[in-house]
Amino acid sequence: MFTGLVTVMGTLASRTAHAAHGVGARLCVRACFDDGPLTLGESIAVDGTCLTVDGLTDDGFEVDASAETLARTTLGRLPPASPVHLERALRVGSLLGGHLVTGHVDGVASVVERSAAGEALAMAFVVPPELARFVAEKGSVAVDGVSLTINEVRRERFDVMLIPHTLHKTKLGALSPGDLVNLEVDLVARYVARLLSFDPAPGEPGAHRLARKP
Repeated sequence: MFTGLVTVMGTLASRTAHAAHGVGARLCVRACFDDGPLTLGESIAVDGTCLTVDGLTDDGFEVDASAETLARTTLGRLPPASPVHLERALRVGSLLGGHLVTGHVDGVASVVERSAAGEALAMAFVVPPELARFVAEKGSVAVDGVSLTINEVRRERFDVMLIPHTLHKTKLGALSPGDLVNLEVDLVARYVARLLSFDPAPGEPGAHRLARKP
């Protein structure tokens, strides 16, 4: 579990097919953490994607990404030398400053508009139609692993305001219309939508509680 607060910026050093680990790729990331070295097996969010540290290098770490991960996120097309957001897993007792983020990316969104708003930056994204119902005004969303509050929603489009701190600590300020980002919808919204759409057959557990009134 993560919070959507970027710990440090890293760099994608390389991405290579790794036949020994099945279909997918091996990602090598350069990064330096102020809160101590990584350990093998720990979870880390790379641009919002939860991955497992499988190797340690002198200047970073290595992870394996499955074919599903490469297809569903931007990690399969991100050019080497690109900056990436990194966040270590939430520790029990830590402050929850953003919102609960699983690191399970739901899909890829695209930037459609950006405009200066004083020292801040207004930015708009378009999400895949099947994810639009999970996006709500004043709700939370993770964009490339960064926790953001949604200002406005119009069909498949949502708008956010990037404050100076976010612009300084992340790469979001460098995005331009047409750029793609990893999107994770709010965890609560996902379960609420599932609950409302679930219609158990008579006699199944929970059927009496979810029965619709005439």
